Amino acid sequence: MERLFYFIYQYRAFFTFIVLEVFCFWLVVENNAYQGAKFFNSSNTVVASLNNFSQSIRDYFLLRDVNTTLAEENAVLRRRVEQDNQRLEMDTLALRDTTLTRRFDFVSAKVVNNHVDQFKNFITINKGKDEGVTAGMAVISPLGVVGKVKMVSSHYGVVTSLLHIDMMVSAVLKRTGHFGSVQWEGHDPGLVKLKYIPRHVNPMVGDTVVTSGFNAIFPEGIMIGTVTDVKLGNEALSYDLSVKLSQDFRKLSYVTVVKSELKHELDSLEQAVNELEK
Repeated sequence: MERLFYFIYQYRAFFTFIVLEVFCFWLVVENNAYQGAKFFNSSNTVVASLNNFSQSIRDYFLLRDVNTTLAEENAVLRRRVEQDNQRLEMDTLALRDTTLTRRFDFVSAKVVNNHVDQFKNFITINKGKDEGVTAGMAVISPLGVVGKVKMVSSHYGVVTSLLHIDMMVSAVLKRTGHFGSVQWEGHDPGLVKLKYIPRHVNPMVGDTVVTSGFNAIFPEGIMIGTVTDVKLGNEALSYDLSVKLSQDFRKLSYVTVVKSELKHELDSLEQAVNELEK
């Protein structure tokens, strides 16, 4: 305490000068309208900038909660769209069978681990058995197809990414209606190949590629990407089509797990047919 008093005493002239300067500044602002207005306008600008900066920081730390909320809303909206489509089909066909179930349900999940630099890439999500997620379910994002659930634990699931050389998804050229299969070749994480489009078709750069709905896993019409390159060999039976993925897997954060309510029925029926044919 004694040192503090000694410090103030030693620099008393400087502190007196500061006090007088502040007092003089106050007198100028208080007794002159122009200087007062300029001061308050400037101070308001500074305060507004500081408030904006602090709000930006708060918004940044709230992004996780915001993204979680948006992902859950996306799942709810997809569920409603599916229900609306189901009701539309029932009205169109005049179906009155009350036992008809919904084809798909949706569960939002956060990506906790993701790889794009290997030949066989996998994605880990924070939803598992406790949320009804099982192996074989499709995984999509707001931008397009992501992959298929491979294995689950109580709280987590591992997804076979579309960026996996053994992963194939039934797809369709939206403009022409011709079907093929999408598969990654293990090179560019932004490009896949659309195979088995016959040579009599006329695919074009910019054509949209979506899921075909030929299985009970992926809903029909989910975006995959757009054609960026069209090649056809002289003796080739099908085109070599490069497709730019609509979903950038390097920026994947939230996904939606698609729970097919009819997959078990479809698998059982196809298995029964195969057994009859043996």
